[in-house]
Amino acid sequence: MKKQVVELGYSNLEMMAVAASRILENDDTVLVGTGLPLVSAILAKKTHAKEMTILMEAVAFDCDPDALPFCVADPRAVYKTVWRPTAMEVMGQFLQRGKVDVGFLGGAQVDRYGNLNSTCIGDYNRPKRRMEGSGGANDIASLAGKTVITIAHERKRFVEEVDYITSPGWRCRTPDGTGLVHRRELGLNGGPYAVVSTMGVLKFDRTSGEMYLHSYYEDLGITREQVCEATGFALDTSKASPVGPPFKEELEALRTVVDPEGIFMKY
Repeated sequence: MKKQVVELGYSNLEMMAVAASRILENDDTVLVGTGLPLVSAILAKKTHAKEMTILMEAVAFDCDPDALPFCVADPRAVYKTVWRPTAMEVMGQFLQRGKVDVGFLGGAQVDRYGNLNSTCIGDYNRPKRRMEGSGGANDIASLAGKTVITIAHERKRFVEEVDYITSPGWRCRTPDGTGLVHRRELGLNGGPYAVVSTMGVLKFDRTSGEMYLHSYYEDLGITREQVCEATGFALDTSKASPVGPPFKEELEALRTVVDPEGIFMKY
């Protein structure tokens, strides 16, 4: 059956959730965090990736929540789960053994190489703002098969160099902080696969590890030029194409099944 393109109005945040969900595949094991990663993973599970395994650090393995959890430790996340693992089992038995295909992360800053900051703004010892820190984010970025990042698209967030590397990207600082090296030289697996923002989807060049614009939300009035203006470093847009709008089935599932209360979508 052919999917219907939605004719109703939709927001950048809804498009962002849909675009992130489309990255996930039916045979993936996905380790998700609170917020939009959780929304997008459940949306994929309810639509095109029904066999996908959702893994949450605190409470659930292969769950299919009937109501959106407020966070990954919410008891609602265990609905239809086949097993309630401990954080040690999730991070050790699955992540460290290479059993996680996709890690979903968010943060306050991201740079051209996909280094992600969720620790502090400004100097670490005298920060302008202290945030929640790593949790399992560093482990996920270091060990998952690939990492998907969700973040609002603003110059203050897409920066030339993050203030602190919470989660490593393709080129990371050396242990002495004097330069950048490829993550493989540090013994890290996986790597950033995509950044899904409020303006489009960005991916990484396999050779240089640098971010480029893959697609943008043309139907919402976003242009390549606007994406560049909202990015704090030079961005290649030569390969970019418009993102297809949400299908009717995707938007209906998002609004009526995944997050009908508007917990994260803020309708």
